[in-house]
Amino acid sequence: MQSDFEHGVPFDIEHSLDSWGYVWRNPSLLLHGLPFSLTLLLILLAHEFGHYVAAVFHQVDASLPYFLPSPFLGTFGAFIRVRSPIYSKRALFDIGIAGPLAGFVFLVPALAVGIAFSKVIPGIGHQGSLQFGIPGLQQLLEKAIFPGVASIDIYLHPVARAAGVGMFATAMNLLPIGQLDGGHILYSFFPRRHKMVSRAICILMLPLGPLWWGWTVWGAILLWLGRRHPSIYDSTTLSEGRRTLGWVALAVFVLCFALVPFATRGL
Repeated sequence: MQSDFEHGVPFDIEHSLDSWGYVWRNPSLLLHGLPFSLTLLLILLAHEFGHYVAAVFHQVDASLPYFLPSPFLGTFGAFIRVRSPIYSKRALFDIGIAGPLAGFVFLVPALAVGIAFSKVIPGIGHQGSLQFGIPGLQQLLEKAIFPGVASIDIYLHPVARAAGVGMFATAMNLLPIGQLDGGHILYSFFPRRHKMVSRAICILMLPLGPLWWGWTVWGAILLWLGRRHPSIYDSTTLSEGRRTLGWVALAVFVLCFALVPFATRGL
């Protein structure tokens, strides 16, 4: 990705696979990937440590973050393992929302810096075998840094690409389904409506496959396995401050969401 950016050619999956042999013989070239990989790992680590710190604060037993490796973008994400029950809606809300907010705090400056290092190449967004979606936050920063330039003409620096993956992970986690972060937040507000809303969102995702195949796949998986949430018997209501943070989480979701996160052609 870094090499393609430096040479001004669109990111191409097949070209990327062809380069593996060359990188294998010249491992020092991997250092050029550090801007992307360290940015992405930092955003994901901040997200998971947000969960972890909130769990420790509420005396909930949780593991340190685990990263899931991936040969394409480097990682499928990260997670922590909660080993003990959560007994209050306040603790559930705090643990659920702390991750997305912590990750967002790190991805915003990363995205701004990445866009600042980007360059303008007319029509570059329509080239290559992989196109990336443009969330609202990215559009706002592009208009501020490159006024009057269309998003399709901005070739994003790999640091901005890493922040884009972070936005995708944040938006997916904030979906109000099951035990996703958004599901925890939803349950802490409306425990009786959680199951109905989770099912409805999953069903709505299924026909979106023509836009991005991932919606159908994840909708089916979550509809089958991911709608359940452990019961919490707590009659207290959340404070006004936490209700305000709930609206903040919704705003973060809207800013990070893209209806078509990725699009491929010629594959």
